[in-house]
Amino acid sequence: MLLRIHPQNPQPRMLSQVADCLKSGGIIIYPTDTIYGLGCDIYQPKAIERICKIKNLDPQKAQLSFICRDLSHLSDYTKSIDTPLYRVLKNYLPGPYTFILPASKEVPKLLKSKKDTVGIRVPDNVICSSILETLGNPILSASLPGEMVEEYTDPEIIYEKFGKMVDYVIDGGMGGIIPSTVIDCTTDEWTVTRQGLGEWRA
Repeated sequence: MLLRIHPQNPQPRMLSQVADCLKSGGIIIYPTDTIYGLGCDIYQPKAIERICKIKNLDPQKAQLSFICRDLSHLSDYTKSIDTPLYRVLKNYLPGPYTFILPASKEVPKLLKSKKDTVGIRVPDNVICSSILETLGNPILSASLPGEMVEEYTDPEIIYEKFGKMVDYVIDGGMGGIIPSTVIDCTTDEWTVTRQGLGEWRA
C-alpha cells in the first residue's frame, strides 16, 4: 500500500498505522534525509530475514544498520561513549551519517557484526523521527535492492517496483540519490569507510 505522509506535519493516524505494521513484523519503504530505505522493527527477526531475502543477503553476514530517534536513544545501543566521540556525534547528528560503534547488549544478535559493532543513524527527517517516536524502537535502515538509480527518488516508481514485496511504501516526497557517509569509530583512528552525502571534518 502507498501511504502519503505529510513531510512536515505527519498525520498521527498514519503514523499509528505504520507503527502497528512494524510491531506485527511488517516491512516498510520510507524516506530519510538521504535515500529511501527498507525498514522494519529491529526486534522482529523474521522481518529482518525478509529484508535480507529481498536484498539477497545472508542475514548472518549482512552488515545492517538502523536508525534511532535521537542521541540519547542511540546511546542505549552502544557501549559507553567517551566525551570526544559524544561531541562528534552531537555535532553531526541528526544528519546524513552512519556511525559504526561498539554494540551494547540491547542490539539484537542479527544486527551485530562479528566484531560486535553496529551501524547507527539519526536521520534529519520529520517522517523518520515521527515513526520512531510512535513505535518506540529503532528501525532497520537498508538500501533498496539493486543499483541505486535515479528512479529510486520517486516514491510512485518505488511503489510500482517494490510495492508487492513490502507492506507499506511511504510517500514523503522526492528522495535523494546519495547515501549517508559511513564513519567507523570503533578504533582510535576514526575512518570514513564510505563517502556519501555528509561532509566529514573530524
